[in-house]
Formats: sequence, structure tokens, C-alpha cells
Amino acid sequence: MSEAASLLVERLRSLGEINRLRILMLLRRGELSVGELALIMGQSQPRLSHHLKSLTNAGLVERLPEGSWVFYSLPIGREARDLLERILPLIDAAEGIFKLDLEQLQRVRENRARTAEDYFGEIAETWDNLRALHYPNEKIEAALIEQIDEDASGRMIDIGTGTGRMLELFGGQFDRSDGIDMSHRMLTVARANLERSGVSNVNVRQADAQALPFEDHCADLVTIHQVLHYIDEPERVLGEAARVLRPGGTLLIVDFAPHELEFLRTEYGHRRLGIRHERLAEWLGQAGLSVPEPKLLQQVQGSGDDLSIQIWTVRAPERRGTVEEGHAA
Repeated sequence: MSEAASLLVERLRSLGEINRLRILMLLRRGELSVGELALIMGQSQPRLSHHLKSLTNAGLVERLPEGSWVFYSLPIGREARDLLERILPLIDAAEGIFKLDLEQLQRVRENRARTAEDYFGEIAETWDNLRALHYPNEKIEAALIEQIDEDASGRMIDIGTGTGRMLELFGGQFDRSDGIDMSHRMLTVARANLERSGVSNVNVRQADAQALPFEDHCADLVTIHQVLHYIDEPERVLGEAARVLRPGGTLLIVDFAPHELEFLRTEYGHRRLGIRHERLAEWLGQAGLSVPEPKLLQQVQGSGDDLSIQIWTVRAPERRGTVEEGHAA
């Protein structure tokens, strides 16, 4: 038997178990940790670890360690992904145990969203100071300014605007700028900051980053500044960012490089410990955008609590359809 045939047999064997199919159906909705899968499926972590090991060995899931946590996701590899996309749609997610799993997943996410809203409400007034503890804001902003053309114009959208700092920094260059955030307290602070700074033609509103209230291809600049590490499903946020970006527009993403500072998860509400370039490239690739290597702002040597920052400058092609068709091919 050929190596390819042997691998296919192993994958089919791994798929032939109901709990493994349940895991894969859940991972279609995004990355999950072992603990979250155990909570959703009502099973012990050792039992789930056995199933996850089988799926990992077969190349049907990817294991993503982050500090003391381990996340799992569907694989990046096209061959395994294509196999799953042929098989998983055959399962009716609206019936039986699969329906119950998705309902439990939704409850877990709703609870997490409420916890996040409470957290951001409590820290809204000190948000910019907290971010500066991780990496100097002035260095990040100087690097961001280098990425934007001086004659940039049109419309800007800031996803997860927080206190509105990106709108203050760039909003004056654009004919119209919009910021969205889920936290009412954050938006209150943003409005006060923007009024004080005197930036005109800027609006902020409460909205979900995974369902932006904007039409397709309307923005010349989209910014996502230190937001993705808080998000359950970054690929959905990035998909929305790509949707609203005009052909030839710029998507500017800032986030931490992968790290192992566990206290940021437990004390500061971080969902993931940094963003891997390979993951971000996959997520945006699904939306038809090519992603260059990020600009890296290195941590200060000798300080164990300092973090490195990544800045991705993604230019949308002038003909979006051409790239999307090429990616699909």
C-alpha cells in the first residue's frame, strides 16, 4: 500500500468514532482548548485527550500549545482540510448530539462575552495605560505611521476601537472614520477623547466585530489594533475586515508575537497568547488576501515581562476577484 493510501486509511479510521466527529464539528466553528471541549461535550479531559491524539496523529487536527493551555484547530494543510470539507457537511448539525454540542458552545461563548464586557467596562478609563505596560505605545504608533501613505484619504474603519486612539492618530487624514467596539464604557471614553482631540468626521458605535454594520468594499484603511488576542474566532473578524476593504485598500493589524506570559490570560483577559503569523495568513488567505511577513518590534532585552509586537500591513489587490479565484484554485 502506498504512503498516501495508508494515510487515508488512518484518517478514515480516526473519523469512524462519534466523539471524534463531534470534536471536528465543534472545531469547524473555531479553535477550542481541551478544557472547553470537555465542558461542551460533558466528557473527561483524559478521554478527550485520547480522541484528540488520534485526530492529531492522523493530521485531522492541529495542536497549538499556548503557555499552560493547549488549543486545537482544524488543519491548515489543504489535503486534510479538503477531506474534512467533503465529510463534515454530510453531518446534520441541527440534529441529535451535534445540535446539543453547538447549543452548549453558544452558551460558553455568551458567558465568555459577558465576562469580557464586565472586564472592559471596569478598565476602560485606564486602558491606554495598561497597554503601555506591555509595550511602549509611542514606539508602536511611530511604526504604524510609517505604514500609512501621507496622502491617504477616503474612509477608515477601526475594529475594536477601545479608547479611540487609532481614530485620533489617523482619522484626520480621512473624509470619514468609523470605530466600533462592543463595550459601552470604552465607547464613552473614546467619544470624550475624540471630542478633546478635535478630530472631525469621526463616529464610534457599538457593534460586533464579527458582523460589521458596513457595506462591502467601503474602506480605504481598516485597523485592528491589539484586538485579535481577545477574540474567540479571529478568522471571522478578519473575514469581515477583508469584506469591507476596498480593492487597493490597506488592512493594518497590530498584535503580540507568540509568548508564554500566562498572567495575561488569567489577569488581563487575553484569549490567546499572541498571534501566529501562519494562522493569520491562513485566516486572511481564506478571505482572498495575501499576507506579508510582519514587521517585528522586538522586546527589550533583559526584561522578562516585555513583549514583542507584530505589525502586518496587508494591501488588498486592485482586482479582488482575481486573488480570490486564485486562492480557491
